[in-house]
Amino acid sequence: MMYPEPRFLDAGEAALVVEFGREVDPTANDTVLALDAALTLAPLAGLRELVPTYRSLMIHYDPLVLPRGDLIAQVQRALALPAGSIAQPQHWVLPCCYDLPYGEDLDEAAGILGLTRDRAVALHIAGRYRVYMYGFAPGYAYLGGLAPELAISRRPTPRPPHPRGAIMIGGGLCGVATFPMPTGWYVLGRTPERLYAQGRDDAFLIQPGDILRFDPVDVASFDALEARAAEGEMVARKESA
Repeated sequence: MMYPEPRFLDAGEAALVVEFGREVDPTANDTVLALDAALTLAPLAGLRELVPTYRSLMIHYDPLVLPRGDLIAQVQRALALPAGSIAQPQHWVLPCCYDLPYGEDLDEAAGILGLTRDRAVALHIAGRYRVYMYGFAPGYAYLGGLAPELAISRRPTPRPPHPRGAIMIGGGLCGVATFPMPTGWYVLGRTPERLYAQGRDDAFLIQPGDILRFDPVDVASFDALEARAAEGEMVARKESA
């Protein structure tokens, strides 16, 4: 694998963080996902849960069954092996409505960035975004690949709760929200797709490592897609790389 000397950091007495590098980049994230896959395919007794992030893998384990030293030795063995087969990323297209009332912060963000509304939308549509991780809330997707022109600092204070499906930018990243909540990010638009649906066979529609882009739709199209998604239909689509 690409980072042969990870850092091993304790998170309490029953979790170990295996950290790769100092930067958020696809190579580090590929290494995290490869280690996650290796430990998933050959689970250890006492291993409870694996949580991949941008550049680290948190391993929850039972130290009475799996001592810390043994766990580290197993991780190092996995890292010493030739890189295993990582599932090829799926490429997704998510419908997104940038028009009001769904693109509620678009004008504000564009003004701060010195862009026209149309230019901000065009930059966002042109992006190809890597799903680095889920975090903060179930199905909340953190995306890399935002155009530098759209890199905006988070708000100094949170704004009122955004809706489910909000497409947001902040801190140089893009995010897809799954539950209404206050945020310091700027809402550029909204997707009718549910990235997380508890009753679905696979509650998480898109996997870390996948690539997605946004397809603009008008308000009428959004409302029609929203009704279909509410009935359980998948309104995102896959495409070839």
